[in-house]
Amino acid sequence: MNEANLNDLAELPFDEAIKRLEEVVEKLEQGEIPLEQSIQLFQEGMLLARLCSKKLEDVGRKIEVLVKENDEWRSRPYGEEESV
Repeated sequence: MNEANLNDLAELPFDEAIKRLEEVVEKLEQGEIPLEQSIQLFQEGMLLARLCSKKLEDVGRKIEVLVKENDEWRSRPYGEEESV
């Protein structure tokens, strides 16, 4: 996989990256491809998996939760502990 392909992968929207990852997994599971192609697909799949994971983490940091504190509504980042 060359650098141009890596940049192309990084620009994929999440849904397209997941779809491509599923295609890669399906091809690898069939087991009827040459070793070199299997290695390339495995590397692509690992990159796609990391990319999807990072995109999910980025979205998770953007999500806020509304909470009521002392009769006032406030927002806080998702996953942050509630104040006691």
